[in-house]
Amino acid sequence: MNDLIDHDPLDLPLLTEQVHETELPELSEPRVVAPALIEAADVPSLHEVVVLPLMDAPPILTDIVEPASLPMVDAQSLPNLLKAAGDGFRLEILRVLAQDSFGVLELCRIFNAKQSGMSHHLKVLTSAGLLSTRREGNSIFYRRAYLVPDSPLASLQQALFTSIDQLPMTESVQAQLRELEQERSLASQHFFAENAHKFREQQDLIASYPVYAEHMTQLLNNTPLRNWTLALEVGPGEGEFLPVLAQKFSQVVALDSSAEMLQKSKDFSQKQNLRSMEFIHGDTHVLAEKKVLADCIVVNMVLHHTSSPADIFQDLSKALAPGGALLICDLCRHEQAWAREACGDLWQGFEPQDFSRWATAANLNEGQSVYFALRNGFQIQLRQFFKPANF
Repeated sequence: MNDLIDHDPLDLPLLTEQVHETELPELSEPRVVAPALIEAADVPSLHEVVVLPLMDAPPILTDIVEPASLPMVDAQSLPNLLKAAGDGFRLEILRVLAQDSFGVLELCRIFNAKQSGMSHHLKVLTSAGLLSTRREGNSIFYRRAYLVPDSPLASLQQALFTSIDQLPMTESVQAQLRELEQERSLASQHFFAENAHKFREQQDLIASYPVYAEHMTQLLNNTPLRNWTLALEVGPGEGEFLPVLAQKFSQVVALDSSAEMLQKSKDFSQKQNLRSMEFIHGDTHVLAEKKVLADCIVVNMVLHHTSSPADIFQDLSKALAPGGALLICDLCRHEQAWAREACGDLWQGFEPQDFSRWATAANLNEGQSVYFALRNGFQIQLRQFFKPANF
């Protein structure tokens, strides 16, 4: 598709060696590997990742920091779980937390409940191993906890969650959830509207485009697609990845909820003389209205800015053609709270299993995964998901 651009093709970086999930050779030289994901709360079973230098220095290897293990299952674990699940209101809380995480004040608002009572229920659910917590800035967010598959209570917990997910939510709860999602989304849009002029400066605080561009290009080149007709990039930023897509696809669509950022990517594509480009202002909900059906969807460093990443997985799955691929580059879970204010982040990265569960819920199959670390302490995950060809 090189005729889609008027200038010479870009000198794209060569791919580093691809290592499949079942192949984990010794790291005789620095390289990015694709470790197999372990279900539930485990992180990739690899103890070394490549550290990409932020300055002119050779790559070095560092250890992945393992998360805290889940509480041990003892004789009281089953009674605690059954007791926690024996309250109707607590089941409603678990229903709301199926695909998202909320702070205690947000949950009080959703259910019109007092904070003292909500805190008690959350404590019971957490003690029973049904909820876990994560800190986002100065707030504690609650989410469902998932036991490792070999836990004696794993099958019971999964059966409970499956049953809970069949329960309907009241209209008032759904209305509050919609309002919260809209408020989160508006906060993100406002940040980028106010800071579009210094986007690159803020991006460089965490991971500049060149840091992950080569690996995302590699992942794209290694992705087996049935067709290379239409590509969609969600949140293209300043448009730097659009030429890469334009070289491989007949048509490229750029979607952004920030009008200011969308204009930046449009200006960049015009300077690059890219053809067959379409720019859509809006969030992923508009893709169905626009009847976008893409062979490949790329989401680079965007999800930690979004109000509900789980909903985005659902929207993007619907916008994928059968056999199409969803490629995601984003931050692994971190504790750098300053990124929320400085960079407009709504989430402090994601655990690998977050993406895996959201993809499964959206009827997507998992493909290759790549993880690498930066000298500034952040870790990046590149993920590949496929829509079944017969879906």
